[in-house]
Amino acid sequence: MAKTRQLTAIIEREDDGFVALCPELDIASQGETVEDARSNLAEAIELFFEVADPSEIEQRMHNDVFVTSVEVAVGKTAGNVRPGGLRNTRRTRFSRGSSTRQPHRDAEEGT
Repeated sequence: MAKTRQLTAIIEREDDGFVALCPELDIASQGETVEDARSNLAEAIELFFEVADPSEIEQRMHNDVFVTSVEVAVGKTAGNVRPGGLRNTRRTRFSRGSSTRQPHRDAEEGT
């Protein structure tokens, strides 16, 4: 009997079809319906596991995938908006494998 593995499928509408993504492996597929996109993604993942070298599987596999929701304010917020976009806000970029934070380049330039 074949070994099975539980992976994430994120499916979203795109134009007149659907796109399915497996974030753990960064593999995507598409279909005319949600079920087509899901089935095509499963087939693409199975084919990947059939032909990929174990080192490639290990390299591509992202086990720490979190699907959640966030609540954000929508609309103009006094003090943060100027005509044409956001005022100088400090943005922080995180690098993989690094616990240090560095201001994003645009924040340093004042844009």
